[in-house]
Amino acid sequence: MMLEIIATSMADAVAAERGGADRLELCAALSEGGLTPSLGLVEAVVKGVNIPVHVIVRPHSRTFHYDDNDLAVMIADIRHIKRAGAAGVVIGVLTKERKVNTEALSRLLEEVGEMKVTFHRAFDEIENQLEAFEVIASFPQIQRILTSGGQAPAPEAAEQLKKLVDESKNTSVRILAGNGMNPETLSSLVSATGLEEVHFGSAVRMNRSFMYPIDEAVITAIKSELETS
Repeated sequence: MMLEIIATSMADAVAAERGGADRLELCAALSEGGLTPSLGLVEAVVKGVNIPVHVIVRPHSRTFHYDDNDLAVMIADIRHIKRAGAAGVVIGVLTKERKVNTEALSRLLEEVGEMKVTFHRAFDEIENQLEAFEVIASFPQIQRILTSGGQAPAPEAAEQLKKLVDESKNTSVRILAGNGMNPETLSSLVSATGLEEVHFGSAVRMNRSFMYPIDEAVITAIKSELETS
């Protein structure tokens, strides 16, 4: 089982690694759902930890439908992130109709090189997720989709997550469950869905709030539970 932890600072990254995280999602502005972090932070975290660092590329929180100016910024950010040595990027682009924007996605993927790619929770704004999964899986550069199975928190969407996991079985794309993940429902969710990757944010922090630091002991307990589930 792969455990990914959200980090927003160097202290977060170090604490998450010490706690047993397998991978980091690095981002800023979690009050806006996560935006592209500064290049300085990307460089520091990549150098400061030994686990893979995946960096979100999201220029603003207004929409997942980006214009040419937004895409130019995202392309420049991907190039900077690649030069900094990050293991991957986390991206997502939609049309005005909330479908996968294959043209914009292709433009971004041209820049990723050998980095891993996660399609982020823009996926949860798409009505027909199984159809969207097929579209995303047609891009060989994409290894996973971060999703809660729709608009509800992941623990409330076990049925949809299982459908997505089943859909992924004959592909190279994995389902990474995130949003609302918590230690109390983790074991039952994994058992009900067959998930192989999970993504935790506020639930691994003091007071379960992004305003507080990461609690290493919580990550260690989650990792231990995953290893026995």
